[in-house]
Amino acid sequence: MTFSIPTDLAPEVYPLAWLVGAWSGPGVIEYPSIERTDVRADVTFTHDGGPYLLYEQTLTTVRDEGDGTIWASERGYWRVPPQAPEGVTVGENQFPVEVMLADASGSIALYVGVVGNGRIDLATDLMARTSTAPDVAGATRLYGHVQGELMFAHDLAAFGNELQSYVSGRMSRVAES
Repeated sequence: MTFSIPTDLAPEVYPLAWLVGAWSGPGVIEYPSIERTDVRADVTFTHDGGPYLLYEQTLTTVRDEGDGTIWASERGYWRVPPQAPEGVTVGENQFPVEVMLADASGSIALYVGVVGNGRIDLATDLMARTSTAPDVAGATRLYGHVQGELMFAHDLAAFGNELQSYVSGRMSRVAES
């Protein structure tokens, strides 16, 4: 599917413009104390003209007989700040990025990182949770635009475990927004 930059997209988020649209595809969750589980990732990046992208992601388990149950759901905002946050090094053809996410399980995460050259690298700068939410100490995320597909890998430090692979997959663009 051909991609074009929306005419009403705020210039501040042009480095993220290639994400705008709906993406869907297979992935797998594998983590200590969690049995390997096939999932479908559905992600939507939209905008309302403001200097940010609106983000929604749902991971749904996949069973032999079809879709299973929703494993995780999160909503948030992606933005390109005017300068790199402290501790973030921005290279040639890269821009700083900040991501604020709220997970339906009761946690909030602020990620900082860089976007450029078809790749996004993020790491948590702040984690907060309700008393009943899973104990997540930190996370990293990697997104890559490879031959028109959106590859992703999320690592997690949770439940007393060190940072390690949690979910990864490959999504195809299903619609532009």
